[in-house]
Amino acid sequence: MKIARFSHQDAIRYGIVDDGELVVLDGDPMFAGYSPTGERVPLADAVLLAPVIPRSKVVCVGRNYGAHAEELGNDVPAEPMLFFKPNTAVIGPGDVIVRPPQSTFTSFEGELAVVIGSIAKNVTADRASEVIFGYTVANDVTARDLQKTDGQWARAKGFDTFCPLGPVIETEFDVSEATIETRLNGEVAQQGPVADMIHSVADIIAYASAAFTLLPGDVILTGTPAGVGAFVAGDTIEVEINGLGILRNTARDA
Repeated sequence: MKIARFSHQDAIRYGIVDDGELVVLDGDPMFAGYSPTGERVPLADAVLLAPVIPRSKVVCVGRNYGAHAEELGNDVPAEPMLFFKPNTAVIGPGDVIVRPPQSTFTSFEGELAVVIGSIAKNVTADRASEVIFGYTVANDVTARDLQKTDGQWARAKGFDTFCPLGPVIETEFDVSEATIETRLNGEVAQQGPVADMIHSVADIIAYASAAFTLLPGDVILTGTPAGVGAFVAGDTIEVEINGLGILRNTARDA
């Protein structure tokens, strides 16, 4: 089931994608369930928004694909390398990524994102699926130069607009069959199976929830394959995961 958060006639609403239309729901299905209002809105008449705005945090996993770690000259971590993005970094499909004046080297990183659906603390890997609401597409935008000079990643990863999400949340998704492809101005830059992740979705949830409580609406970015690269103002970045759709954003300078 594909869940969209969208704007229509100056209202923000939720709906189930059904054959080119949105079956409008009473509220956020993560909290209100799947109660339709009886209204249907053509997808063409709606503006898709970020499918979730984390109320708490975006948890990210660094260097979770061996080839990506290698291309940047880094070792593969024995355990998931976690960092955060603030929820103010989140934007939706079609929104503009703003390159900050502090950075001269902004980079795309196409990723699979996991949306948490219930309170999760000390969740074991074999029960991780019980706390997952669904999956979506992410772009872990990074100020690569600041990542190197700062010594930690909060600023480099956390600028406003540095966490595009969308276009929808898929509640039924087979991670084992997924492939990530990132295109810069139509040219393929990244391509690889999600199965190449070093630490699985289940293991990441177990590891993260052992450290801190995951809340409904929290998002986990699971890492990026090799091929990350720079983008500049005017570029279009598309991240596509089969079964989840295409997350498309353009860039401009601040």
